[in-house]
Amino acid sequence: MSFNTEGIIFRQTRMVQGRRMILLFTKEYGKISVGSNIGDKGRSRSSLALRPFTYGYYQIYEGRNYYELDHADAVTSYYAIGEDLDRYAAGSFVLELTEKMIPEGLPQPAVFSLLIEFLQELEQRSRKYMTLVLAYELKLLRILGAFPVMGPCVVCGRKEGLHSFCVEEGGMICDECAGKAASDGHKALIFHTENDIVNVVDYFVRNPLRSFAGVALSDKAADELQRILRAYMEYHFDLGRLKSEGLFSVKENGDGKGKE
Repeated sequence: MSFNTEGIIFRQTRMVQGRRMILLFTKEYGKISVGSNIGDKGRSRSSLALRPFTYGYYQIYEGRNYYELDHADAVTSYYAIGEDLDRYAAGSFVLELTEKMIPEGLPQPAVFSLLIEFLQELEQRSRKYMTLVLAYELKLLRILGAFPVMGPCVVCGRKEGLHSFCVEEGGMICDECAGKAASDGHKALIFHTENDIVNVVDYFVRNPLRSFAGVALSDKAADELQRILRAYMEYHFDLGRLKSEGLFSVKENGDGKGKE
């Protein structure tokens, strides 16, 4: 039995004699592992479809306990992402993060569409990539039904004094609850925020990724929000350190002036 599907390559592992195993994110079938003898060298559309940051059509044969790639055809190659080291690092981070966040074999069409949109916007962006990454992360959490509570206080319901984020409770907490949690030995899971993180997150979630073309957080604000989100995702999704994090950091993303 064979089927056709849209897809994006998450990663691939080279085997012996030119064979490889590909982790493919498909629109209709979710994340699946596919064997292939197709090479990724050369300029053919099949070869191009196996390279990073390419959106393509894939013809897959489904066996009893395996998938085999019969044919691949590139639709869009976001090749400009690979032309800049920082842009490449941002794209690699998002691909790896998405791979770790979604289960295998479960269709995620909304996540798939979001990822395509992210790659389109990343290719066009020239600096401050962390802002776009943060917007993607927040939208991904909302799609997956794991969005943090940004107000009122996730512990007591108070609407005032929301200056801290509690990873364990999964949202913003008031000053009084933050003090109690710290005294109970949970200080490591609490982030005191110096920026208006509630309104920042609200803006990021309400607006499409294309609206961030001329918008950028300062390095300080972006670093604060990224540390919170990574701690939150690591705690609630059991994520360890990602390999791509060694390449990507807020310090690589511009001069911190805020607006592009």
